[in-house]
Amino acid sequence: MDDEFGAGYSRVLAGSLVLAGVGGRTAAEALAARYEPREVWLAICEVQDVPPERRLGRDIKPPAN
Repeated sequence: MDDEFGAGYSRVLAGSLVLAGVGGRTAAEALAARYEPREVWLAICEVQDVPPERRLGRDIKPPAN
């Protein structure tokens, strides 16, 4: 979430955005209720209109040996 929304705003979303995709819970509540993190993330993406190409997160290149 931090990569997509920034550290501050992602905390606000996690605690206040109600997600129909996880039973009307916030992300924090859904994770506490043992929903899979991916399911919670995809529910956030749906509500926040994150484009499909950004839903897997940013690419992180492996370190060079």
